[in-house]
Amino acid sequence: MSAPLWTPSAERVERAQLSAFRRRVELATGRSLPDYTALWQWSVDERAAFWRAAWNGCEVIGEPGWAPYLQDDQMPGARFFPDARLNYAENLLRRDDGAPALIFCGENGARRELSFAELRAQVGALAAWLRGVGVRAGDRVAGILPNCPEAIVAMLAATSLGAVWSSCSPDFGVRGVLDRFGQIEPKVLFAVDGYGYGGKAHALAERLAEIRAGLPTLQHLVSVGFLGGPPLADARDFAALVGDGGPAPRFERLPFAHPLFILFSSGTTGVPKGIVHSSGGVLMKIAVEQRLHTDLRPGDRLFYFTTCGWMMWNWLATGLAAGATLVLFDGSPFHPSERALFDLAERERVTVFGTSAKYLDAIRKSGLEPARTHDLSAVHTILSTGSVLAPESFDFVYQGIKKDVLLSSISGGTDIAGCFAAGNPVLPVYRGEAQCLALGMKVEVFDESGRALPPGEKGELVCTRAFPSMPVGFWNDPDGARYRAAYFERFPGVWHHGDWVELRPSGGMTLYGRSDAVLNPGGVRIGTAEIYRPVEQLDEVVEAIAIGQDWDGDVRVVLFVRLREGAALTPELEARLRAAIRAHATPRHVPARIVQVGDIPRTKSGKIVELAVREVVHGRPVKNLEALANPEALEQFRARAELAR
Repeated sequence: MSAPLWTPSAERVERAQLSAFRRRVELATGRSLPDYTALWQWSVDERAAFWRAAWNGCEVIGEPGWAPYLQDDQMPGARFFPDARLNYAENLLRRDDGAPALIFCGENGARRELSFAELRAQVGALAAWLRGVGVRAGDRVAGILPNCPEAIVAMLAATSLGAVWSSCSPDFGVRGVLDRFGQIEPKVLFAVDGYGYGGKAHALAERLAEIRAGLPTLQHLVSVGFLGGPPLADARDFAALVGDGGPAPRFERLPFAHPLFILFSSGTTGVPKGIVHSSGGVLMKIAVEQRLHTDLRPGDRLFYFTTCGWMMWNWLATGLAAGATLVLFDGSPFHPSERALFDLAERERVTVFGTSAKYLDAIRKSGLEPARTHDLSAVHTILSTGSVLAPESFDFVYQGIKKDVLLSSISGGTDIAGCFAAGNPVLPVYRGEAQCLALGMKVEVFDESGRALPPGEKGELVCTRAFPSMPVGFWNDPDGARYRAAYFERFPGVWHHGDWVELRPSGGMTLYGRSDAVLNPGGVRIGTAEIYRPVEQLDEVVEAIAIGQDWDGDVRVVLFVRLREGAALTPELEARLRAAIRAHATPRHVPARIVQVGDIPRTKSGKIVELAVREVVHGRPVKNLEALANPEALEQFRARAELAR
């Protein structure tokens, strides 16, 4: 192995909550667990004992029950804490003091702060209103909201009653919203009057009229003023409902498996799947990731650049359970300049800075070096997810952002409301690797026949033992057939996640992209990230997307590149692209065709969509354009003359 980019100090290791947890487990079990590898092995071999220890270690509020903490140990079908009673919102609202719970910053310079006491009071007032209009446990409450305090308050008010929360960001079109909320039939909808992005204001009144007409079960619309205009027509005003606060929230303690959130798949291959997650599963999984893997604690200021349409918003919100302050941001991360998020981190003294791999790469290419321009002394951890973090971005974080910082490249998904590969405050960081497998997650790598592969070989990411944040199921899937087909059909009894990965000798993991986007020229499987890494190091390239095109009875690799303004795909640049790929990967990775495009399609959470491009190139329809942030970009890939040669 190469030398680590960062190693935690002895003091940081000693004070980490993960170290304290390991010592408590040793004391309770009488077992020697000298390092993280031993602790992880115990956590997957003795999952009932591990999750019970995690309940105590993460200070979960509720009754764990007396029944065995894991019953019917199979996938799907395992039951964790079958007798437990808890409430997610109660765990997030454990603090009731004057310290800031939420700090909101808008791209326009707006700033608001809500203390823990004020947050509880607003949740209490809104929950009382929801209860008064008939919202009960199991009812659905939805939000079309920016990443703002009102979104947190509405979610906590709904979940305090046992209602099921689902949200999307206000940039979704009418069809995109109805494809999601039309399935789940919400009783109450919280909607913003508009939002700002990139210096432009976007009103939502007309869109909401269509959305409201398409949701026949909707009984109440609550208007959240964001642009400063009048409340939406025929809607209750959010500010009037919360007023100066209300009675202390009453928390309905419900079973561990009671539905909490409905999260939606990206929907790029059809109508989005409504993934139902449980109160106990979400709380326990994210609490372990935040407290033990991220070392989040009271006094920390947790920031994650996300929208309410991405699972990372739910992850961010759960940080309140650790007693941390949430720093919320709404708008473009590049407005008014690429300094925006680092200005925020400096100004608000952010300690845990979360973002996407694409953002870090864009900052690297912009020429900004926050280590020179910003005081980031408060930041102790940088989190990255959403896509594969290139090795060069690891270098940039330590050279251009901060030398002494834990860089956690984490990977999981909406499907599990958490991570398979996580950060670790007691382990070193190696270039291009997620640090470790998450506690309680028996992650392995399988080949196509289901054989477990050793470290150093690429294959399918699977989880071979049950874990508590597996979904309750899919919405409108009464017999569970769609749920089983999605995760357990490929390898029966094993969770198949659909990522192409490699376990590393360090105990970490290297990711190569989605396995359904893996290229297969000449029968050799190639992860798309292996092509993107060398290509996107060239100054002229902003980003790239690669697909496999059916060609002459085989598959050939086609690479599309978006170049800097004013740059062109000259023969000289094309030769350098091919040389870079050949030098850093293999000759098999070199594309048969390289084509310049003006934009690359992505989902609303910022992930590029190789499958949609592949369908367009082959003349097949893309089933759900509403899932894309920029569907018009697909037209550039249709009937290209270059692809017929």
